[in-house]
Amino acid sequence: MMNEIGVMASLQDSGPSLTYVAEFGLRVCQLCCWKQERLTDERADAIRAESRESGVRITSLWAGWPGPTVWDFQEGPATLGLVPREYRAARVQALKQAGQFAQRAGLPAVVTHLGFIPENPRDPLFAEVVEVVRDVAVFLKDLGLEFWFETGQETPVAMLRLMQVVGTGNLGVNLDPANLILYGKASPVDSLDVFGAQVRGVHAKDGLYPTDPMKLGAEVKVGAGRVCFPEFIRRLTALGYAGDYIIEREIHGEQQSRDIAETIAYLSRLQKECAS
Repeated sequence: MMNEIGVMASLQDSGPSLTYVAEFGLRVCQLCCWKQERLTDERADAIRAESRESGVRITSLWAGWPGPTVWDFQEGPATLGLVPREYRAARVQALKQAGQFAQRAGLPAVVTHLGFIPENPRDPLFAEVVEVVRDVAVFLKDLGLEFWFETGQETPVAMLRLMQVVGTGNLGVNLDPANLILYGKASPVDSLDVFGAQVRGVHAKDGLYPTDPMKLGAEVKVGAGRVCFPEFIRRLTALGYAGDYIIEREIHGEQQSRDIAETIAYLSRLQKECAS
């Protein structure tokens, strides 16, 4: 069975959130929310009903957190994910709230960035991150949910190490291949040698490696960057990847819509080639 192609959808304050998905002729999405005030029981019930009525399946909830977010190498380590001590408690609560929303909405998993996970397993900060991630993971497991870590700020080895040490049995990788490149952390194809068996979701996103070591690389349309999607999809297929390809294009307006439409056609062609 061919993996489905989907797109990111944002949880709105009220009204339809999945109409955007159907406009592309798609029937699967990942739901994203950075505003905790939207994670109400009423919205969860509405999303569950909308998914059922529209036939759009939601793979997971991508949950943001409160506090500052600076997506670079200078301020990123002090602002992103669960690593920074200053924001950790509030973010744990936000992720638990996201879990309660996901369960009520009938979604199987919560996804987020963990931040710049220390590479040194003997770094005291690594032990702190293990403890806080385990706290969230156990909470989600008790709700019947999985907890997927989006790639980006850490190397694949650091992510796999954390998953093994946390060891709650409900952990997975939400593999954003572009992020591995934007942060200069790994080749997406080679990363599958490390955590391929743990991949539960994939973002179809592309990018270029950093050339200014103070800034991330540039995100570009799928097929225009360094991900090497033909080989990437072949490797995932060979590994038995059973999830979906969720298109994420981090621009806005008409160009975003055009790029998403072109990416749908491109990925469909690659999937057919892999299946032949």
